[in-house]
This record gives sequence, C-alpha cells and structure tokens, in this order.
Amino acid sequence: MNDPYETTEAHLERLLGRALNSFDLPDATVGRLDSALAHASSLHSSHHSAVLDRVTYRHAYLLSDGSSLVLWELVHSTGRSGAEQHELYTEESEARLAASRLPSGFPGFATADGDSASGAAGLSFGDLGADLDADFELLAALMTAPPAALPRMYVPDNSADHARRVLRRAENSDRPGEETAGLLRVAFAHHITQVFGRQYRVDGKDAGFTLYEHAFLLLDGTETSLWEVEHTATPDGRHMCEVYGSEHTAREAMELRARVR
Repeated sequence: MNDPYETTEAHLERLLGRALNSFDLPDATVGRLDSALAHASSLHSSHHSAVLDRVTYRHAYLLSDGSSLVLWELVHSTGRSGAEQHELYTEESEARLAASRLPSGFPGFATADGDSASGAAGLSFGDLGADLDADFELLAALMTAPPAALPRMYVPDNSADHARRVLRRAENSDRPGEETAGLLRVAFAHHITQVFGRQYRVDGKDAGFTLYEHAFLLLDGTETSLWEVEHTATPDGRHMCEVYGSEHTAREAMELRARVR
C-alpha cells in the first residue's frame, strides 16, 4: 500500500526486489518504469483461510511521457516456511491464473467484472417518514461533516478529461467556471471518494442524495477538488447532477433541495 514518505524510485526498488519472478517481467516494461514519476497502490482482492493467505495489489505508475503502467502483485503464504511470497504480473489475467494455481484455487479473488468476492459495503437506506422530526433529521444529516477520510491514493488515468466530463454533466448554473476548468487541464491524477449517500422519504416521495469528492493532483504538486451532488430531489423524480467548488457549498445545495422539494 502507499507510504506517503516513500519515493516512487524506492517503491519500485522494493517491489521488484521482493518479487520472486521479477526476472520474468518484459525488459520493455522494466525500462518504462525507469521514468515513473508517481505511483498509487490499492488492494484488489484478499482471501484468508486455514490453508491459504492471499492478497492481490494493483500498482499504477505515471510515466514521464504522460502514459500510465500497471503492475499486479500477488502475495501469498503457501510455501513450506509459511513466509510471504511476492509475484509480479503485467496483466490482471496473469495474476488471476497464478492465483488459480495456488491451494484452494480462486476463493476470495475478484470476479471478472471487478467486484470483490468479499462484497462491497452498500448504502443504508432509511425510511424516515414524512413528519417534521424526520425532515429535521434529514437536514441535519445533509449538513453533518463526514468522518476523517483515509489517505488519498491518486491514480493517473486521463484525469484532465475526467475533470472535463464532471464539469460538463453539471446542471447547476453556479457550477465552477472557466478558471477552474483551465486549472484542471493540467491534472494528471485523481481520486474519487463518496462522502455521503442516503435515500429518504420527503413530502411523501423518495429522494436520494449522494455527494462525491473528485480530488485532483496538478502538475505543480498542488491539489484541488470538485464536489459533485447527485440527487433525485426534482419535481418529476429524475436524476440530476450538480457540481460545486467546495464541500460546504455542495452540502448547502443538498439542504436547499431537501427544503424546496
């Protein structure tokens, strides 16, 4: 996983040094990694049992030519000593095949569509009724600050275009303007976090509210965010997207939508 104080060069040295099969990596891949500028690691799948401990990580790298490269790391403890063993692959399918050859085969490994077999945490949908107390509870929840977020893991994945698409789908007239759009044209990595998500009964109708933070890392090392509100608090119940420059403004917009619905 990511160490905020570890350089990409040190990360790669550690990753390649501990992999049992690093000599199998294509020379072209290793050569491209020499130009890596930034990296982000994420847990892809995990399985633990009496006979097998196995974890798979996805390591993404931003290269100096603006392209990206991904390595898949399989970590398991199936050797005689029980010590962790590390293997590296350039394709997810290769990591899946290697995992299938371990004892117990595939249990716990991510499915082909990317869903982990361990399951994903779903949103909790509550029916608060239409009384006044429920309305106050809704408004309080919309404005409540979220718990402390985990460290961001930026992914270099055509982030400038992602920012453009987020701004383009915003329907609110007070969305961030050209100054923000220009700033985000030099975004080279981003991280998306769901900050809030619930569904309520408001005035006898269902209304869903979801708040996302789209955090961007710029070429000069600074960070900036877009705050996206998705809701169905519209007269006809249709889905609507709004984008704001700050979390406070986004939460105020959700509160307004809940009041005027």
